[in-house]
Amino acid sequence: MASEIQNLIVNKKIRVSDPLFEEIHRLQADNEENLSKLNTGYHSPSEIRTYLEKITREKIDDSVTVMLPFYTDFGRHISLGKDVFINRQAMFVDLGGIRLEDAVLIGPRANLITVNHLTDPNERRGLIVEPIHVKKNAWIGAAATILPGVTIGENSIVAANSVVTKDVPDHVIVAGTPAKIVKYIEPIS
Repeated sequence: MASEIQNLIVNKKIRVSDPLFEEIHRLQADNEENLSKLNTGYHSPSEIRTYLEKITREKIDDSVTVMLPFYTDFGRHISLGKDVFINRQAMFVDLGGIRLEDAVLIGPRANLITVNHLTDPNERRGLIVEPIHVKKNAWIGAAATILPGVTIGENSIVAANSVVTKDVPDHVIVAGTPAKIVKYIEPIS
């Protein structure tokens, strides 16, 4: 998944004056046509995976299901494991990298955001990016938001409408804004 550009930008400030800022926007524009085609009209599951392969530049396993519309602002930094299910209107802001391991479920209107703006008002249009990692068999509920740099643990659940600002350990349910552990799940034996 990691591209040359991703290795240059993760956890670094990208200012508007940086030539990399323009390159990011050029690469983003390259994917607009494929993303538009993906979200226009009916497509079979196989056709959806073919468009996703063009967008991500990765092989998408036949076990992956993505319901349309699917949104991404960059596309090239998404990695999907096997048996992944992504429900309608999911938004992947993936410049920093989004990795979904096997059997991950993403609820409708979920937001996975790897990009933040700089806090200095004079540099506000600049960016800082951090990857998101969702481990095996995790479930992100409807309209939940996962913020930059967060890892969601194996078998864990993010309750609907939650905002996750920190790593989530394995085998828990988190809920709220900011999300906090509300229950422990017995590991699968």
